Amino acid sequence: MRILDWPRPFKKALVIAVDVTLALFATWVAYSIRMETLHSPEGQEWIHYAVAGALAPVVFLTAGLYRAVFRYFSTKAMLQTVRAVLWYAMALVAFHWLQIWPKFPLTLGLMQPIIFLLLLGAVRVTAQYWLVSRGVENRPAPRRLLIYGAGEAGVQMSSAMAVTRAFQVVGFVDDAPHKQGQTINGAPVFSASAIDAVVSDLAVTDVLLAMPSVSRVRRNQIVQRLGTLPVHTRTLPRLSELATGRVTVQDLRELDVEDLLGREPVAPDPALLAKRLYQQVVLVTGAGGTIGSELSRQILRERPLKLLLLDHSEYGLYCIHRELEQWREANAPSIELVPLLVSVGNRRRLDSILGKYHPSIIYHAAAYKHVPMLESNPSEGIVNNVFGTLALAQSAVALGVPNFVLVSTDKAVRPTNLMGASKRMAELVLQALANQGGAHGTCFSMVRFGNVLGSSGSVVPMFRDQLEAGGPLTVTHPEVTRYFMTIPEAAQLVLQAAAMANGGEVFLLDMGEPVKIVDLARRLVSLAGLRVKDEQQPDGDIEVQFIGLRPGEKLYEELLIVDNPIPTSHPRIMKAREDCLAWADLETLLGQLQQAAYNEDLQGIQAVLKTCVHGYRPDARSP
Repeated sequence: MRILDWPRPFKKALVIAVDVTLALFATWVAYSIRMETLHSPEGQEWIHYAVAGALAPVVFLTAGLYRAVFRYFSTKAMLQTVRAVLWYAMALVAFHWLQIWPKFPLTLGLMQPIIFLLLLGAVRVTAQYWLVSRGVENRPAPRRLLIYGAGEAGVQMSSAMAVTRAFQVVGFVDDAPHKQGQTINGAPVFSASAIDAVVSDLAVTDVLLAMPSVSRVRRNQIVQRLGTLPVHTRTLPRLSELATGRVTVQDLRELDVEDLLGREPVAPDPALLAKRLYQQVVLVTGAGGTIGSELSRQILRERPLKLLLLDHSEYGLYCIHRELEQWREANAPSIELVPLLVSVGNRRRLDSILGKYHPSIIYHAAAYKHVPMLESNPSEGIVNNVFGTLALAQSAVALGVPNFVLVSTDKAVRPTNLMGASKRMAELVLQALANQGGAHGTCFSMVRFGNVLGSSGSVVPMFRDQLEAGGPLTVTHPEVTRYFMTIPEAAQLVLQAAAMANGGEVFLLDMGEPVKIVDLARRLVSLAGLRVKDEQQPDGDIEVQFIGLRPGEKLYEELLIVDNPIPTSHPRIMKAREDCLAWADLETLLGQLQQAAYNEDLQGIQAVLKTCVHGYRPDARSP
């Protein structure tokens, strides 16, 4: 049976036996050096050997040395060994001063621990190398890794790679001139300008971005550069995520979508974030969804008095409540978290909740958002997105909720699909209620933005799944473009926009430049170290296929119905000038829409939406 398969007590006994042997051998070597001849112990000298051998396991057990696993022997474990040997040396010297050993020479007490430490280190490093090699002898040859970043994170990752043997670190790349030409753990550090030659000459298969604190602009430049090379690019989390201060192989991951499309984020305004949240009762609908869950996370960090999590998905609500409960217990146990399992269309239950908890602000993120799904289920889309919003808004007015924020979408602008039209109808409901003036005390506002990276139903997770399956990557149309924003940034901007609201505003989030989906697909293939298979490269690895626009899908999305948005105090938040209907007119049309939805009358639904929603073209596929 292999040593690796032995029971833990057997392996521990073997290590103790080896350490005792090394202590005896170190004593013999120390005597031989001192006497300048090979030592033959006699008389009371045997006591010296016996005490040295017996003392080692006692001190090492006390120091916890035998809890370490040899295969993962690290710098930290070596420092622990050094400390244990220092205690061991002090015990030997104590024996000398107390004259417990007859004729015990002091020089022996100094030399023996030094020799002992050298032997321990040599044996442990050798054992680690042997055990690891035995453990990976049936694995394929390690991939050749180039680490981009010769800072602390890169060095720690290099040490971690030496243990796993999954990768062989062949070098580092760093922008700092004073590091170039040096070696780290035996691997040379190269200039960033030489990366093409380095990848070719060293047969690099993988590149790791180990720069958790680098700026977004520089990171994107590096990612774009690596996208032209035949290497698989991975990354480490950002500095804020590496809270432990150390890096392990488990931290290595695929490039974030932010690395593909992201931009340098604007730091949030703490005053705006906290304005309507600190020590307030806050309600989030759709709390188990992509945006609702991120809103809930960020709201909790602003220390509300109560956070009400509302969702009709039992599993989604369970997951976000469990996650936030763990954070609350560790950081802010005084905050009350309340999970509420309910549909936003249940007016009676909504009245009961608002009457019981009296929230000061509602963030309404609950909505059906999948475009093709709602094209197949139009009535449910109208009932949930339009009349769910109406029920919640009317309940907020009736129970005196001061603030109500709707999370909307760029698909509400000149929509070609029912999802976008239903969200524009939800906006019209709130605009009409807001324009009633002093009839109620609720401040309604809306925040409109585009796609968020990595959300449920997002194209990026789908592309990753298709890559793992060997392709092809499916794109609806070569010209289809979308706006993208990271989930945390979108949630932060929603919270800050809500703090600016005075009533009836439609806020727009600056989404940056639109991105062609086919370009995104090609970048993902390149950064996986593969080549796109097309007419120019018929022997490529992954094909990109065009499958045609889906029902209700547009080539381009827009954020504005009319031009010339109004700037705000925040550089990424604008206000739109949007026309709307008076409540008296809209109320009649809502009655017609509700009847059509309950009767599953698609033509009736579309007729009302065409009347209310500017630019709604259900048969169009592009502007």
